[in-house]
Amino acid sequence: MPRICIVEDDRHISQMIEATLTMMDYECVCCTDGKEAVERILSEPFDLILLDIMLPELDGFGVLEKVKSRGIPVIFLTAMGSVTDKVKGLRLGAEDYIVKPFEAMELLARIEVVLRRYHKEQPATLRYDEIEVDQQRHIVLKDGKEVPLTPKQFDVLVFLMKHVDLAVSREQLLSSVWGYEFEGESRTVDIHVQQVRKKLGLQGRLVTISKLGYRLESRNHR
Repeated sequence: MPRICIVEDDRHISQMIEATLTMMDYECVCCTDGKEAVERILSEPFDLILLDIMLPELDGFGVLEKVKSRGIPVIFLTAMGSVTDKVKGLRLGAEDYIVKPFEAMELLARIEVVLRRYHKEQPATLRYDEIEVDQQRHIVLKDGKEVPLTPKQFDVLVFLMKHVDLAVSREQLLSSVWGYEFEGESRTVDIHVQQVRKKLGLQGRLVTISKLGYRLESRNHR
């Protein structure tokens, strides 16, 4: 049974989410402020975090910063719908971003996508030149040294490594990595690809294709 931490200071919304998830056999733990959430997430096992941004004690961005080392996927639930807030949340490593008000069925669908992506069986290891990716343990090594990536950055890298020398469109990355229509947010893909390129030193190898997307090139292709 997946265990979900609901971090929401509006008790009505929190109870609604908990009731919906409990009906679908999810186990829920509710927190009403950021400090409490950090304490519980760092000390208890969770499969997913549903995280409001405007919280007492510590906001959602601060919570994510403090708990991201746990590697637990996060979906932001918030009334803040600006592109700037979305980009900030995604840069911090959130898996998804749902703007209130939302329908229960939409929330359930988003949760299912994230959990399916996180828990599906993965081939053990991928290799690209000096880069090695252990998909089961979510570890990336370059020249034998671990390179920390957010969960989304990891998924982008894996997708590109599975399609070396092929042109990959932003739409393909959105569909495969985010798992749903992410309308109007192709910039999200650009941000994640740029971060992967910088962290792994892939300048000149992870190339931008004008008006299309990206290509991870092998030595033979270059």
